[in-house]
Amino acid sequence: MRKFVVTIALALFSFSSFSQLVSLNTNEIKKLKTQIKNDGETQKLYLGFEKSALNYLNEQPNPIDTIRTEGLLKGNPKKEKTRLALADMNKMFALALQYRITEDQKYLNKCVEFLSTWAKINKPNGDPIDDTNLDKAVEAYDLIKKDISKADKKQIEQWLTETAWAEINSKRMKTGRATAINNWNAHRLKVVGEIGYTLNNQDFIKWTIDNLKSHININLYPDGTSLDFKERDAMHYHIYDLEPMLKLAIMIDRANGTNYYTYESPKGSSIKKSVEWLIPYINGEKQHEEYVNTTVKFDRDRAKNNEPGFAPGTMFKPDLAIPVLKLSVYFDKTHANLLKKVNNNDNTWQMVLDKMQRESK
Repeated sequence: MRKFVVTIALALFSFSSFSQLVSLNTNEIKKLKTQIKNDGETQKLYLGFEKSALNYLNEQPNPIDTIRTEGLLKGNPKKEKTRLALADMNKMFALALQYRITEDQKYLNKCVEFLSTWAKINKPNGDPIDDTNLDKAVEAYDLIKKDISKADKKQIEQWLTETAWAEINSKRMKTGRATAINNWNAHRLKVVGEIGYTLNNQDFIKWTIDNLKSHININLYPDGTSLDFKERDAMHYHIYDLEPMLKLAIMIDRANGTNYYTYESPKGSSIKKSVEWLIPYINGEKQHEEYVNTTVKFDRDRAKNNEPGFAPGTMFKPDLAIPVLKLSVYFDKTHANLLKKVNNNDNTWQMVLDKMQRESK
């Protein structure tokens, strides 16, 4: 049955939209190039990025057949092997972006080599905590999809499509399983959504939006807390739940869809309320001891494994919320000052790219 569904899906999206919603679009790339030329700070950050991209031209892809991070403790050989392989994600993205900035074919060719090699070897297993690591590969393909051969396009799109269908059809998605409504589902929705928008697959997009609505209703509470916070007693997991939802909300907004940041579920919950509930803990008005009352054995196992931050009673550190602030500022510019404060006014190349998307809203 699953093979049949995948075959139908492949036929449905043989055409891919040229618009970039997951990565930077053509106008944003143009503005980025101008900013690199005219702004000293951006130019300095770009030089570091450029050096890395140039180095990646001499490296070889290191794909892994199955990504394995979920449920494994630090030091596990499978997790370590995956960690090394996932270094390819940022390499793909850097090569793709450098191609768009310079229009130098050698960066495109190398990016396609990385993507195609992963498409040949990596087999999705429907685990969103593993698949969430593919963000930069999807963004890389979104940047270069209009400039590659039909054969390469077919192979890469088949890989991404099978990844999305593996998530949709996963046993972890079945009703009654905790992984159908907790942070796993938030990452599942983000994975399917970013692939849907990159491939212009309307079936994936509709599925994602329909399930995002129900996820906000089930997973988030009107007081701003979340199912994951209640279960884990940790801001870490509240943040880990919000981050993929924010990424997805940004994609939908860039596609001129509903604002799912402010959208309220039938019970009155929203992403906005859950971000704002976190703010007093970020600015220091409130404190929280992490994992004291967690109901999840894996949290206790990591504490026993001496993994930093997982010992019950560890105080929440505001800088752990930077991923949420970097995304929420897209919808609420009042978070910009708090982001600067928590980030010690440091600027990064990724923050330049994020700002480029915000300013084109």
